[in-house]
Amino acid sequence: MALVNGTNLAKAYGPQDVFEGVDVSIPHGARIALVGPNGSGKTTLLRLLARRDTPTEGSVYHARGLQVGFLPQRAEETLKGGSTLWEEMLNAFQALIKQETALHALAETLAVAPDDTDLLANYGEAQTRFEQAGGYEYPLMIRQVLGGLGFDEHDYQRPIAQFSGGERTRALLARLLLEQPDLLILDEPTNHLDIQAIEWLENWLRDFNGALLMVSHDRYFMDKVVTHVWELIFGRLEEYNGNYSHYVQQREERHTALLREYERQQEFIEKEQDYIRRNIAGQNTRQAQGRRRRLERFLRDEAITRPRQHRSLHLKLEAGQRSGDQVLMTRGLVVGYHDDKRPLFKSPDITLLRGECAALIGPNGAGKSTFMKTILGQIPALEGQAALGASVEVGYFAQAHEGLDPERTVLDEVLSVKNLPISEARSYLGTFLFSGDDVYKPVSALSGGERGRVALAKLALSGANLLLLDEPTNHLDIPSQEILETVLADFGGTILLISHDRYLIRNLATQIWALHVPRREKDGDVELVVYEGPYEEYLAWKESRQSHQGRRRPDQPSRSTPKTGGSSSQPRLSPREREQLIVRLEAQINEVEVALVNLSGSIEEASSAGRVEEVRHLGEEYANAEIELERLMAEWERLLAEG
Repeated sequence: MALVNGTNLAKAYGPQDVFEGVDVSIPHGARIALVGPNGSGKTTLLRLLARRDTPTEGSVYHARGLQVGFLPQRAEETLKGGSTLWEEMLNAFQALIKQETALHALAETLAVAPDDTDLLANYGEAQTRFEQAGGYEYPLMIRQVLGGLGFDEHDYQRPIAQFSGGERTRALLARLLLEQPDLLILDEPTNHLDIQAIEWLENWLRDFNGALLMVSHDRYFMDKVVTHVWELIFGRLEEYNGNYSHYVQQREERHTALLREYERQQEFIEKEQDYIRRNIAGQNTRQAQGRRRRLERFLRDEAITRPRQHRSLHLKLEAGQRSGDQVLMTRGLVVGYHDDKRPLFKSPDITLLRGECAALIGPNGAGKSTFMKTILGQIPALEGQAALGASVEVGYFAQAHEGLDPERTVLDEVLSVKNLPISEARSYLGTFLFSGDDVYKPVSALSGGERGRVALAKLALSGANLLLLDEPTNHLDIPSQEILETVLADFGGTILLISHDRYLIRNLATQIWALHVPRREKDGDVELVVYEGPYEEYLAWKESRQSHQGRRRPDQPSRSTPKTGGSSSQPRLSPREREQLIVRLEAQINEVEVALVNLSGSIEEASSAGRVEEVRHLGEEYANAEIELERLMAEWERLLAEG
């Protein structure tokens, strides 16, 4: 039996129909992505299936006792209380906490009457149930999930009320993951997550025992997680097997087949109509009348309409003049803010050549946008310099669209780049989906997606041969992302791209500039690694770098050894000093790993014997040992990167 069934679902807001006649089923263990253009009703359908809203027509059935975890795009209204982040996570373990409280009460009673065999038996049974339910593991689970989603220990005791909207959404996602419901319904779960957190979430969802239904614009994420795709478009739902890439291929094949069928149908109709016209008044009038009746029945009952495609961007980016071969150079560059005491990071010396596409990736807050603004000269370098090559014309797409004047209209923004005739400017804006009076809207009244389209429209008119793009796919629906990707792939100039869109990075980037950030400040400095190769090769190198089998640095598969840079305040070790420190770290790592194995055995032994306090104490030691292992591994990786 399915977990959820939706039958003949329809939703309308006043006279506006969102969709109708939708039939869906979510089986056990499902991994489903719901895709479609912005405004097609994806969020509405999620809310219906989660029973957060009621359909205009149709019904939604939930299996008896079904536990649903629902993540809306905005969690401000869901997490309002004055509790801390840690207290909010504890809400996922209320049943375990009640068991723990009862177990402590039994232990206290048993301490007074240690010879009471019935009480001892009751305590043993309660302790076994608590252990089997994961009672000694839930604090560690909370730390793992919070850490995976980008929170650190400084956040644990912060009140939720002090969190931003994005942080609250991440906090709600963490709580839902810890609750482990039968069905997770997630609306844009990768919003507000950096690549490291998204990769962690991918691994967690792959191991999740329940079912998953999600809306996402992250194509790479869907490739890694889902096995079925639902497409909601033009008020109807189509189902596809496989991940996102399979869906794209099947969608194209399905559209092509329908178009061929429609064209064959039109040929048949034209032939029948031609015969009817030529013979309706002649000696074959009876045959013509019969054909006309059959054609009318066909048109009424069997004919298909022309396959529709959603209106999309018509973007074209052309470089103006040809730049020199060396487009961007950094020498001794240190990135940061002059009013801060510490720099963000030191860049290795880089030369970006004409025709390359470099993807700058890293956690949120690591300094990616600051690095780009330093290149532009908007933020002065702390040390060193970044220089542009000969005949380089820069086009900049800012993540927050700071280059847009909120008081200007959409039309004014385009005319500020190029003085076009009004009719031509309006026609041009139509290719960016601004029609009618939309061109007279002030920028301040636009959505995030609309602002992004205005910024792209301006960029396309600039004639730049170096594009600096800061999260260009934010707020774009998947069809627009696909078009932008195609246009950038055909661009004749050079690109420096900041993005969390790994699908875009994989298909465009010829080299990866990765900011590696330690988990804790004491673990070392942020470093910028320049990997001269595509994204999939970078991932393989990163995985081999992190692997500590053999404790030796792996061979590099890239075209050259990755360049690294750290903080300018970090003293450089000699090769001999670095090797000696690596050897010492490897010995310490082995010691901690052995200690973890021994602690695990001790916890199991103490748990079997019912020694509650000892188990608690050993659990704390185990958690501290894991933290120490993470610290040692981070330091070991940093030293390897410097080699």
